[in-house]
Amino acid sequence: MIRRVIQIDKDKCNGCSRCVHACHEGAIELVDGKAQLMRDDYCDGLGDCLPNCPTGAISFIEREAAAYDEAAVKAAQAAKKQAFSGCPGSAPRRIETHGGENVHAPAQLSNWPVQIRLAPVKAAYFDGADLLVAADCSAYAYGNFHNDFIKGRVTLVGCPKLDPVDYAEKLGEILAANDIKSVTLTRMQVPCCGGLQMALTRAIAATGKKIPLHVVTISNSGEILEAL
Repeated sequence: MIRRVIQIDKDKCNGCSRCVHACHEGAIELVDGKAQLMRDDYCDGLGDCLPNCPTGAISFIEREAAAYDEAAVKAAQAAKKQAFSGCPGSAPRRIETHGGENVHAPAQLSNWPVQIRLAPVKAAYFDGADLLVAADCSAYAYGNFHNDFIKGRVTLVGCPKLDPVDYAEKLGEILAANDIKSVTLTRMQVPCCGGLQMALTRAIAATGKKIPLHVVTISNSGEILEAL
């Protein structure tokens, strides 16, 4: 049948995932960092997703499409609710940086999630990005961390002492799957942070790419001790 459904311009999509959350029917998902209409019969043609798209990537189109199947949508919603065990806040998205009326120093974070373990391997915001890998404590120790390090970079954070995983594998996957221009590591002057630096060095080497690595070591009192 010919009916109205949405279409998504992948070139305009920035991977923020707002449309995914706005579509209550679950018709849209992120695929390789881009929004995609997964099933015509899940799209009701009402367009709740349109006003939530910051780039204007979504529009209506009249075309041959399966009829909207409300029963199938409700069944999928029920199954998803029963099976879901993760955190809904871990969905990858861009963040528009701005300050409120009472904010003296606006936040500079531009991506979510930031934890290495939660970060997607492939996301639109990684392409052509300068990547910041930060030891958890460094953001607390260094007072002007947002402006000096997060601003203009995609940020990932972690602590090898607290997370019982090998960061080299996940970081290597991210570096291999995306066009990362450079990597900056902010670490503390403590032995455990050496594990994060070693994992990042191994990850870059495993990709075979020549990705510049800049390492900044911060003291417990918030001073930059070394920048390599």
